[in-house]
Amino acid sequence: MSKSNDPDKPLIDQIDREIIKALNRNGRISYTDLGKEIGLSRVAVQTRINSLMDEGVIERFTAVINPEKIGITVSAFFNVEVEPKHLQKVAEALAEEPVVTSLYHMTGPSKLHMHALFTDNREMEAFMKEKLYVLPGITSVDSQVLITRYKSRMGMRL
Repeated sequence: MSKSNDPDKPLIDQIDREIIKALNRNGRISYTDLGKEIGLSRVAVQTRINSLMDEGVIERFTAVINPEKIGITVSAFFNVEVEPKHLQKVAEALAEEPVVTSLYHMTGPSKLHMHALFTDNREMEAFMKEKLYVLPGITSVDSQVLITRYKSRMGMRL
């Protein structure tokens, strides 16, 4: 991993890209096997991965779970319009909710885009009534429930 103060110089090199691609394919691959795959020693691979983590290029390693396989039947997307003075507090409150899987501030009139997972429609309704609508500064909520998932990916791929 190249460490440079030059903002035009990429933070990662081709070897880092190969490591990241391999980890995207199999996040559980050993340093030894990864080293064999890309032509580096186990120690060199470990050093590079640690550096990528220290620099924030790799944020975390995680398991990707199919919600339907564990009884989560409702996947919903929300557009939440918030008065600008309340935006930060509303975002912080929603980010703490366990059902919320992603939350973004989008362009537009102080709009938050949110994804959440629920066991059923009753849980979604309770969340909306008891957690979402009661937050100060919310002016409107638009929601869509997922019908079919064609593609879902965590993080970025190289």
